[in-house]
Amino acid sequence: MFDPLAADPPRDPDFPATTPALTFDSGGASLLGVLHVPAGRGPHPVVVLLHGFPGNERNFDLAQVLRRAGYASLVFHYRGSWGVGGSWSWAHVLEDAAAVVAGLRDEELAAAHRLDPRRLVLIGHSMGGFAALMTAATEPSVAAVASVAGFDFGTVAALCRANPSVRASYVEALTRELGPLRCTSGEALVSEMEAAGDSWRLAGLAPLLAERSVLLIGTGLDTVTPYDVHHEPVVTAYQAQPVGYLEHHLFATDHALSDHRVTLARTILSFLARCP
Repeated sequence: MFDPLAADPPRDPDFPATTPALTFDSGGASLLGVLHVPAGRGPHPVVVLLHGFPGNERNFDLAQVLRRAGYASLVFHYRGSWGVGGSWSWAHVLEDAAAVVAGLRDEELAAAHRLDPRRLVLIGHSMGGFAALMTAATEPSVAAVASVAGFDFGTVAALCRANPSVRASYVEALTRELGPLRCTSGEALVSEMEAAGDSWRLAGLAPLLAERSVLLIGTGLDTVTPYDVHHEPVVTAYQAQPVGYLEHHLFATDHALSDHRVTLARTILSFLARCP
């Protein structure tokens, strides 16, 4: 049996694997992305990988594994980050994710790269997990969604409003990560979270995901998204809904899943194989 974590698939001379650079318009900015297209005629299901804040870990290892398993995988940068024009904000991240989903539904783009946008999956890490769940909740075309060490902005907003010292710690932590980002500040980002409030609480998305396949992965040794704050309440809410197909795991690893990358890849591939 072919194992995409251990071997490359055969080359198809008629429909070879390719790695084109793509751009997507969002809010007047041109988002920079790279698409990993599998070999074969297709059309191939598509996985969009949404990275976290500020984007140091972009999960290209997952992109390559997914390609070897027959999924086209897209990695891109949000507005106001890593040389992309525009300004950074949490709301822009959500708008950019929605713009990419819409862009992948374009018939010409899909035909040019042998894509099947009817089978589109979002997988996000940390802030990207938040963006993946939020986007899937409002985009019925998303067939399945996975959140890995997802950051629950609504829950953190409540913690910040309730405790000035917690708020100050988030302002400081976000300020330290602003290097690749444009036109924002730690104070602005915390204020934006607080203004959004419970509308950005991930547990509240359960009714909107009731007909979808959802994978939630928590990280038990994580100081960025502690599992008892960011993972367990979301799992409980989605079980109570219930969400159509829910799978959840808690791995004893850090926020980047530094020593669980193969486990992460296998878990995602298994989830995708079981999705209705």
